[in-house]
Amino acid sequence: MPKANMNDMLKRRMTATQQASELQTSDEAYNQIFREKVPAPAVELCELPLDKLVSFHTAKIGFRPYPQAKLEALAEQLQEDGLFVRIITRKASAGNYEVLSGHNRVAAAMLAGWRTIPAEVVDVDDARAIVIATSTNLIQRQGLSIIERGFAYKALLDAKNRHGQWYIDAAETLGENRQKFDECSAQTADGRQRYNARKLVAEFFGVTEYEIRKAVKLTQLIPELSDILENTPKQLNLACADLIADYDAASQQAFIEMCSIEGYPMNKAIMQHIVCKCPPPTAGRQEMYAAWREARNAAEKRMMAPPRKISFDRKQFAPYLEKFSSDQEIEKLFLEFLRERAKVS
Repeated sequence: MPKANMNDMLKRRMTATQQASELQTSDEAYNQIFREKVPAPAVELCELPLDKLVSFHTAKIGFRPYPQAKLEALAEQLQEDGLFVRIITRKASAGNYEVLSGHNRVAAAMLAGWRTIPAEVVDVDDARAIVIATSTNLIQRQGLSIIERGFAYKALLDAKNRHGQWYIDAAETLGENRQKFDECSAQTADGRQRYNARKLVAEFFGVTEYEIRKAVKLTQLIPELSDILENTPKQLNLACADLIADYDAASQQAFIEMCSIEGYPMNKAIMQHIVCKCPPPTAGRQEMYAAWREARNAAEKRMMAPPRKISFDRKQFAPYLEKFSSDQEIEKLFLEFLRERAKVS
């Protein structure tokens, strides 16, 4: 067989495998999370006009598009090799089609100057559409941020909730003294099992329920703080963002400026002081700034304070100290011990 024909055959096989894998992944996710057999949807293979495609709007799934450089590289690949995997869509209003999978492929096709794109049109309900739109991305896109994952998890949990099951909403996890949820399955009156959706989602995607709970909670951050967390994490780390998410949107506005001042990154000690002085979910802007300044001033005083000298009874340590040649060596060993001890505690 000529090499060109062999390459074409291999490419067709790869395309079919990738397409099947994308659909199979979403089928498996639906089956496990919704605890029911996947209904076989009607499928239509066709070429769809790019101007008839609309972004996924059934739920907020939070996935950001590829950066421009990556889209341009994908567009160049499309021009050279064509599209390996069809996008997946479903019919929308006004003769349009909602993209369920393949937003970046659509954007790259537009950059490449295409007018149409190979598509697979499926007839699915909202729950099935959300699973298709989230499952492959959650598995294949390793660089997703915690907030992107949080929105995808939340969309799946909300869909499961509307489907007749329940899960613990992020708002129910706020605070340390909330009553813990019974993670075991509950039995309904008619004997059918009801399942904790978060547990099912965690099991399918190979993460913990704690990871899902934290990711979903961070979706409560206002956009400005989400951007700071993802783009300048030195100014706002995950531990602080988790505490800020306990506040309502209006109260969170005060943290934008706090997290944007160079040289004064938000840390957990400062956040804990603010939370103590101004408990969530609602706090006054001026009171929060006052608590923030108190915590900063206290930290600066600690930094400016002269170092304390520590003394030990040398007689007690004599059998050990004689093994070291200098006080500097003893000091170095003691510091290493304290650092290791701090990690454990």
